[in-house]
Amino acid sequence: MIYIGLTGWGDHDSLYTRPNTKNKLSVYASHFPVVEVDTAFYAIQPESNGEKWVRETPDSFQFIVKAYQGMTGHLQRDIPFDSWDEMFKKYKESLQPYIRANKLAMVLFQFPPFFTCTPKAIRYLRWCKQQMEDIPCALEFRHQSWFAPSVRKETLQFMKEENWIHSICDEPQAGSTSVPLVLKATRKDKTLIRMHGRNIHGWNNQGQKNWRDVRYLYRYNDQELSEWIRYLSELQKHTNTIYMLFNNNSGGDAANNAKRMIELLGIEYKGLAPRQLSLF
Repeated sequence: MIYIGLTGWGDHDSLYTRPNTKNKLSVYASHFPVVEVDTAFYAIQPESNGEKWVRETPDSFQFIVKAYQGMTGHLQRDIPFDSWDEMFKKYKESLQPYIRANKLAMVLFQFPPFFTCTPKAIRYLRWCKQQMEDIPCALEFRHQSWFAPSVRKETLQFMKEENWIHSICDEPQAGSTSVPLVLKATRKDKTLIRMHGRNIHGWNNQGQKNWRDVRYLYRYNDQELSEWIRYLSELQKHTNTIYMLFNNNSGGDAANNAKRMIELLGIEYKGLAPRQLSLF
C-alpha cells in the first residue's frame, strides 16, 4: 500500500475553500490519509495536542511525528531538560495518544547536514534506537558522507541491523549537504519517501534571508512524478507499506503535486474524513 500526504497541514491554501478555515486537520484528512507532525520538531508537544489531533482524524489516519530538534542535534545549545534521558522520556510520552489510537506510523529522525558519518555518530544512532525501544523510527540523513560509494552498503546494512526505516529523499544534488536518491528499503514493513523538490539554486543558500522559503520552492512536473511510478513499483517488491510525503511547499505546490501523484498511481483512498462542502 502507498500512503501519500504532506509535511504539516496548516499551510496548504488550496485545500481550504474558506479563508481562516478552522479545524484544518479535519479538512486535510478528507484529502490525504497521512500527515507529518512537523511542530514536534520545534517543541515536544503536550499530550493534549496529540489527543486533539487523533480525535479530529478518521480511524485509519496515520501520523508521522518528527523527532524533537534536541534529539537530532539541530538545537546547537543546551537542551531544556535535566538530561538526555529525560528529553527522550518526555518525547515518548507525547507519542502516547497516537500509539493508543493505533495512528502512529513512525517517528522521523531527520539529522542536520553537519551530522556526518563518524563512529561517534553511529554510536549515537544506536543509543537513540535503544531509547525509542519498540517505537518504529525512520532515519533521514542530510550529508552525503553516509551514502558515499565506499560506505553506502555498510550504511544500509547498519540501518537494517538497527531496525531503522529508511527515509528516502528526492532532493537537489547540491554537494555534500544533500544525499543521493537511494532506492533501498531497510525494513520489510515500512519505507518512507520525502519529496523535497529539486531547487538546486536555493538548497544551499543559507546566507540568504528567508532561505528556508526558497529551499523548498519547487513544483514537480508530470515527467518527474511519473518517474516515481517505476521507483515505487520497484520498492514495493521489498517493502509492504510506503509513505510518501511532499515537502515542496514554499510556493504552495506540495498539495497539488501529492494529489497529482495519487491520480497518476490510480489510488482511491477509503476511510478519509467526509469532505466538507460549502455553498459559498
